[in-house]
Amino acid sequence: MGIISDSARTKPKRGRITSIEVLCAVLLIAILGQGWLQQVLDVPALRTGSTVFVAVCVQALPFLVLGVLISGAIAAFVPARVLRKVLPKRESAAVGVAGLAGVALPGCECASVPVARRLMGQGVAPAAALTFLLAAPAVNPVVLVATAVAFPGEPMMVLARFLASLATAMVMGWLWARFGKLEWIAERALRRLPDSEPGSRWKTFAEIARTDLVEAGGFLVLGALISAALGVLVPPEWFGVLGEQIVLGILVMAVLAVVLALCSEADAFVAASLTAVPLLPKLVFLVVGPAIDVKLFALQAGTFGRSFALRFAPVTFVVATTCAVLAGSFLLGGS
Repeated sequence: MGIISDSARTKPKRGRITSIEVLCAVLLIAILGQGWLQQVLDVPALRTGSTVFVAVCVQALPFLVLGVLISGAIAAFVPARVLRKVLPKRESAAVGVAGLAGVALPGCECASVPVARRLMGQGVAPAAALTFLLAAPAVNPVVLVATAVAFPGEPMMVLARFLASLATAMVMGWLWARFGKLEWIAERALRRLPDSEPGSRWKTFAEIARTDLVEAGGFLVLGALISAALGVLVPPEWFGVLGEQIVLGILVMAVLAVVLALCSEADAFVAASLTAVPLLPKLVFLVVGPAIDVKLFALQAGTFGRSFALRFAPVTFVVATTCAVLAGSFLLGGS
């Protein structure tokens, strides 16, 4: 009896089906069934929904791309020690400087979490790092310009968002400086993290920008789909109720911001598409979203520990909602 070799015993492995193959199959089916699909999808509601979806994506995508490019450049070419050198030694003053640094150093929510961790790892006070975490994705020029484009003729909306978001970041920083404890933060978040090597900075930039674009782009598409669905499936009189009962509108939009988990460079366009909702609930939506949502909670729990996230997230939600209501009441007239 002959000897069977190990290679003969080994069964050939089946090839894995990749996302590219799935996409090709879907495109092939769509091409072959083009006539049938046109008949099925030729519905006024679907045409309206698709128009809203495309409009939100086309308006928001340039700002999203610009945001992730700037975020990647900061992570790759601006060492965290630069911020540590310019921050005051006094923790309360460092909170104010870190909040204003968010204006000059923009980044999306996903990128601000690792940047805050890097700051802590290089000895920056947690209160200042957390202030920067909340300020960077909310008060940077990219977000403010996107808000101005989404709300033409409403300059007070831009100012109200800036002031409410900056106040949220600084109040949370001061609260942490007063009541926060280091044992609530996971030890891994306080370890010193190395800077990018000079020879690998462009690689780091490309990788961070690509990752942020894929993640944030997915949330943009999801938000645009939900916005389109809300515009088609939800009767307009339901949103009219939010205008008549302003407290209910504020609560609904605050919770919606947490659930939708939109990127801060794109959320203004989604909010603007909800035409029946008054400005004040929309402002709450724009302030709460970049401060705390489901993806941020998951990122914070994974980076700083569950003990931190369970304490930080609920307080952030309350502070952000309160700051938005106060800013909106003064600048938007509560409308």
